[in-house]
Amino acid sequence: MNRDAINVELTPEEKAETLKKLVEELQMAGRTDLLLHAIGAPLLEELRIEAARPRLSRLRITADFRFFLMDYGNREVEIQPVHKAVYLLFLAHPEGIEFKFLQDYRDELRFYYAAVAPNLDTERLEESVSRLVNPLDNAISEKCSRIKNTFLQMMDEYSASYYIVSSHTKKQVQSSARIWYKRLKLITLPRELVVWE
Repeated sequence: MNRDAINVELTPEEKAETLKKLVEELQMAGRTDLLLHAIGAPLLEELRIEAARPRLSRLRITADFRFFLMDYGNREVEIQPVHKAVYLLFLAHPEGIEFKFLQDYRDELRFYYAAVAPNLDTERLEESVSRLVNPLDNAISEKCSRIKNTFLQMMDEYSASYYIVSSHTKKQVQSSARIWYKRLKLITLPRELVVWE
């Protein structure tokens, strides 16, 4: 490829066509490792979401906290109030939450649970929230597992992966000597597909 041709101002479509050819050349050379390095993991995730977008349904949340998949025949996602409260908490935090720091979200989780189950006994609500935010209790994992199973019964695994509370590991570098990982839980569904009544 002529290097001067790269310096000429190309339209976005021409740039995409050039990129396509370069991708094909790297694939034919068996160098998908270089391709992944060039694209980077964050962009790869964006591309994955863009590719899935036509298959994803809008999620409508009604005023009385019923969940409907609008583009899947307006099917209702039938989960218990405690699961809805957990789901609303993670929907409100697209950046993700580490389970070990759920205690910091106690008041918010209590608010969601009280909203979706207004007739629930206060003592029972407090007990449930305490279990959910306790890092030594498995309650939050159980609730996320139930949410996952519900969506898996309604759609294929690839599509469901956008609606469930899933794990994402984020590398943190404080200095060249200190590296650690945030083990975030989040819902990757693009928020423009969430319709609130």
